[in-house]
Amino acid sequence: MATKKDNTAAQDAAKKALAAVQAKKNAEKSQSTATSTRASTSAPKAKVQHNITHVGQESTSTEELLAITRKNALPYRIGAIILWVLALAFEVFAILFFTHKFEPKFAAENPGWVISWVVCLVLDLVCVIIGSQLWKKGNHLDPASAKNKTRFWIHNNLGVFMSVLAFLPFIIFVLLDKKADKKMKTIAAVAAAAALVIAGLTSVDWNPISQEELLEAAGTTEVFWTDSGTVYHLYEDCSHLNHSVELKEGTTTTAIENGKTRACKTCEARALREADEVAQAAAEAGKTNDGTTDTGADKTEEPIPVVDGDGN
Repeated sequence: MATKKDNTAAQDAAKKALAAVQAKKNAEKSQSTATSTRASTSAPKAKVQHNITHVGQESTSTEELLAITRKNALPYRIGAIILWVLALAFEVFAILFFTHKFEPKFAAENPGWVISWVVCLVLDLVCVIIGSQLWKKGNHLDPASAKNKTRFWIHNNLGVFMSVLAFLPFIIFVLLDKKADKKMKTIAAVAAAAALVIAGLTSVDWNPISQEELLEAAGTTEVFWTDSGTVYHLYEDCSHLNHSVELKEGTTTTAIENGKTRACKTCEARALREADEVAQAAAEAGKTNDGTTDTGADKTEEPIPVVDGDGN
């Protein structure tokens, strides 16, 4: 799981990248044509001709932006809840099949009996995993506040609790079933425990986004994105956009409104690298200026000898 230190470092990197890109764009507007041409030749060129559509910003306040993100996340959260309910239903059928409480003809004897509860466990696992992915997607579109750490973790990892709920009761019923064969009890319990671990690990949100991070990223920096995916790009010529013809352009706030929750890592690294290069160049230029402009003004002037009429 990502630590608080790692998340803070990532947030700082994203902020610096956005600031670097905005500073560069502001500088490009004020540079001369020659300087702009020289700067453009140093940047990598896009491999395809993009058709860029400008998208206007809908929200004018934080409340409106959060309302849009909640609307974007709602379908994913509803889908997650439906799949989790189905997972619990499959678990109930698995218990009924294993304990012979529900015994249609095909499950009355082996191998039908084994196949019946195994299939239910597999469907249970599939529903839990897909539901958890939808839940995490919804949380990235509409993240919770990180002010309450416990509530924040529970909200982002609700799929972990659903994983436990979807398999632990089955394990308990299996172990308490005195009529079942010991070997089959062991196999069933181990299979359900393995499914629980798999579901739990895939349900953890290893890189959660907080509401505070989302609002900090919202701003006026112009970025690019595609209809698919969850990231926005700081550069039109980003290598990840080489195969995309149709691009959308707008502010980072607009990108968030359209379901793009974070900046492209490649673009962030490039922005930070360019910012470092600019800072280094400025530092070197400052050193050069210090060496050339210091023409001895600080040197102590020697007194001019006064020559009297006798030449002394």
